[in-house]
Amino acid sequence: MTLTQLRYLVAIADSGLNITLAADKVHATQPGLSKQLKQLEDELGFLLFQRKGRSLEAITPSGQEVLAHARRVLAEAGNIRAFAANQRGETQGRLTLVTTHTQARFVLPPAIAALARRFPDVSIHLQPASEGEALNALAQGQADFAVVSTAGDTPPGGLAVPLYRWRRQVLVPATHPLAKLDRAPTLAELAALPLISYESTNKPESSLRRAFAEASLEPQIAMTARDADLIKTYVRAGLGVGLLAEMAVSARDDADLRALPAPAAIPDCTSWAVLPRERVLRDYALELLLALAPQLDRADLKRAVAGHDSPAWPLPPTWVDLSQTIGS
Repeated sequence: MTLTQLRYLVAIADSGLNITLAADKVHATQPGLSKQLKQLEDELGFLLFQRKGRSLEAITPSGQEVLAHARRVLAEAGNIRAFAANQRGETQGRLTLVTTHTQARFVLPPAIAALARRFPDVSIHLQPASEGEALNALAQGQADFAVVSTAGDTPPGGLAVPLYRWRRQVLVPATHPLAKLDRAPTLAELAALPLISYESTNKPESSLRRAFAEASLEPQIAMTARDADLIKTYVRAGLGVGLLAEMAVSARDDADLRALPAPAAIPDCTSWAVLPRERVLRDYALELLLALAPQLDRADLKRAVAGHDSPAWPLPPTWVDLSQTIGS
C-alpha cells in the first residue's frame, strides 16, 4: 500500500467515481490509475467499489471505511510535509483559498497583495464559490481554508475562526424615493418594494427571510445573484432595491447610488475562516489569516489549528475597523 494508491482512491471518490476525471485530477493516466486501484484491492483482499461493467457504480461499505482512513493518512502526510517546509524556512508553495465573490472581490485583495509581496514565490489560487460549495470543497481537501459568512451561527466542517463583523446596506439609485430618507428604511417599507439580494436569500433559513417573517412580513425577492457587482448592476437598471454586504459598497465606485443602513432587525453577520482540523499550516497561510484577523494571537492560532488547544477567540472587529487595518 502506498500514499499514491490512497491519493488515487480519494481522487476517485471526490470525482464522482469518474476514473477519467480522477486521473486528470492527480495527473495520472486512466490505465495507470485503474492498475493502482486493482493492486490496492488485491492487497486488501476485498473490493473498494461496486462495478457495473467497466464503470464504478458505488463505494462498498468496506471501501467507505478505507476511504475515511485514507483521508486521515493523506492529511497527516501533508502535515509532515508542511511542518518540514516551515522548519526549513521554505518560502515556496501553493495556497488555495475558496470563498464567496464578496470576500474575493472586496475583502481579500489588499491582504493577498501584502502576502504576495512578502512571499513572492507562493502560488495563490482563489476559487469563488457559494458558501455551501466552499465548505464542501474544504471537506474534500480541495482548499487550505475557506472564508464564509453567517448571521450568528458558527459554520460547520472544521475549525471556524471569526475574522470580522459586518452589516448589510440598502442600495438604491439616487432618484429612488428611499434615497430621500435620512434614516434606515423599515422592514415594512422594504417589504413593499422588489428586492435584489444574494443567492442565499432563496433558502428558507436565510437570516434576511427570518427577519421579515418575525415581523409578519413577506419580502418581494425580485432577483438574486451570488455576485455583488451584478446586484448593483440591476439596482442601476431599476429592477429593485439592493440588499448587500457593506464591504461591497464603495463611496468612490458607487457614487451614483445611495446607500442606507439596513433595518436594525436584520442581524449582523460574521465572516469566518474555516480550516481543516488538526492541520499544520504553512507559514504563509498563517500570515494571510493574521492579516484578515489582526486581533488574533499567532501562538494561540497555531495551537488551535494543530488541535492542541480549545480556542477562546476575541471579539472580531467590525468591517469598518478591519478595513482601515488591512487597507493601510
